Amino acid sequence: MAGEVTLLVPRLLQPLVGGSAELRLDVGEGAPLGELLDAVAADFPVFGRRVRDETGTLRRFVNIYVDGDDVRRLQGLKTRIAAGQELMIIQSVAGG
Repeated sequence: MAGEVTLLVPRLLQPLVGGSAELRLDVGEGAPLGELLDAVAADFPVFGRRVRDETGTLRRFVNIYVDGDDVRRLQGLKTRIAAGQELMIIQSVAGG
């Protein structure tokens, strides 16, 4: 458990990460959120494209929370993630 964070994956994105509701990510002494997303995208490229656009920015309809705080109100993709923290992705669903 030391050096890990938990990434909670919403149901809509679970098929893109092998059906997992959560992923455990090694952050060592801490890492920026963008690097963690890069690591997940390396294993699950379609997931990466659903979460970030071609410029690497979080998509408008994707919100990521670190221990309940929206990363957009922190330092965005530069937000430093420490071991033991919980990341939660919430994907807005548009309908008509």
